Amino acid sequence: MTHFAVITPPFHSHLRAMEAIAGELLEKGHRVTFIQQADVANSLRHPHLQFAQVGTASHPPGSLKAVIERAARPGGPWGIRRVIADMAAATEMFCRDAPPLLRSLGVEALIVDQMEPAGGLLAEYLELPFVSIACALPVNREALVPLPVMPWRYQPTPWGEQLNLHSSNVYDRAMQAHAAVISRYAAEFGLPPRQRLDECLSPLLQLSQATARFDFPRSALPAHCYGVGPLRPALADEPALDLPVAHGKPFVFASLGTLQGDRYGLFQRIAAACHELDIQLLIAHCGRLDARQEQRLLRAGASWVTDFAPQRAVLARADALITHAGLNTVLDALEAGVPSLALPIAFDQPGVAARVVHAGVGLKLDPRLASRRRIAKALRQLLSEPGYAQRARGLGEDVRAAGGAPRAARLIERSLGIEAPATQGVEHG
Repeated sequence: MTHFAVITPPFHSHLRAMEAIAGELLEKGHRVTFIQQADVANSLRHPHLQFAQVGTASHPPGSLKAVIERAARPGGPWGIRRVIADMAAATEMFCRDAPPLLRSLGVEALIVDQMEPAGGLLAEYLELPFVSIACALPVNREALVPLPVMPWRYQPTPWGEQLNLHSSNVYDRAMQAHAAVISRYAAEFGLPPRQRLDECLSPLLQLSQATARFDFPRSALPAHCYGVGPLRPALADEPALDLPVAHGKPFVFASLGTLQGDRYGLFQRIAAACHELDIQLLIAHCGRLDARQEQRLLRAGASWVTDFAPQRAVLARADALITHAGLNTVLDALEAGVPSLALPIAFDQPGVAARVVHAGVGLKLDPRLASRRRIAKALRQLLSEPGYAQRARGLGEDVRAAGGAPRAARLIERSLGIEAPATQGVEHG
C-alpha cells in the first residue's frame, strides 16, 4: 500500500477528476489524502478518502466562496489580477503549511494538478515522487502551440510562432504575482530557479485528460506524458436520464459549467434560439439560478431547466451540446459522439473551443456576441451537416479507448514500481 496525497485547486471540475483517480487507487488498496483548505472537505464524495487541512490562518472556513465568485466572474483587468492573486495565495498556503503536514502523515507520493505548482515544489523539496495531472488543457509549452488561455487556431507558420511567443510574454507578465511566489519558494527549498507552471511538472509521469487527437499537434511532449481521456467514475455509477425526450425531434443539452452557470441572459438567448428551431432543450445551470429565472427560461423556449443533470446520460441521448467549452464537458460530449457549440467564457475555455473547431467536431461563438439569431444559425449548421457528428463519433472512439481513471491509476502504479506483475505491460501515450 502506498500513501498518496492529492494537491489540486479547489474547483469542482478539478476535484472530480482527481477523485476519480483517487477512487481507482483506493480500490487497489492504497491510501489517498486530499490536502486543501477547510472548505474543500465537504466537497469530497468518496467515503474512503481522507482529508488534511492547510491554511488554517490564511484560508479559514467560509473563505472559499469569495475565491469561487471571483473566478466565476473575473471581469476586466482588475478582476483578473484578483484571480491571479488568489492563485498566488493558494500556492503560498501549500508551500508554507504543507511540508510538516506531509511529513507527519507519512505521505509517500504526490498526485498534483498541473495548475497548482506548489505540488511539484513540495515533492522536490521533500524528495517524494510525484505525478502531474492536466485536469484542464496541458500547460506544457511548445513554440507552435498557443497557450491554453489563447483563443486562436493552430498556425504552424513563422507568423504563428511569433504570435505565440508574444502572447506568452504578455501572459507571463500578467502572472508575475504568481511567478514571484513560485520563484521565492524554489529558492527557499533549495531548488533550481523557476517561475512558471510548466516548470513544476513531474519528470516521472504526466497525465492529461486531452487526448492527442483532440489537442493541437504536438512534437515536444516528454515520453512520460500520456493522454488518458476523461477522468470520471464508471458510467454505471451515474444516474440514468429521466426525461420524456421525444424521438424524431432534435434534443440539445446546454450547460455553462459550475462556475459560469449564472449567465441568465446567455441561457435566455439559447432558449429562444431552440424555440425558433423547434428543438427540445435541457438547461443545467449547476445551482447558479433561482426558481424565478428557471420559469422565465421555460417561457423563453427551454423544454426543461434544472440545477444538475446526469451529464453523461444526457449526452448519450443528445444531438448537440451548447457549452462554455470546459474541457470536462467537451470530452464528455466527444465520449458520446456529440458535436458542440462552444461559447468560451474564461480560463482555458477559449483554447478548448479552438480545439473543437480544429478537430471539426463543433463550432464556436463569442458569448458576448452570441445573439439568438447567431446561436440558431450555428445550431442549424451543427444539426444539418452530418460531418460534425461523424467527426465527433470518430474522435469519441479515441476518447473512449484512452483508458480514463483506471488507466491513470495503472500508469501511476507503474511509474512508482508498485504495479502488480499480472497487469504490467507496455503503455503508449
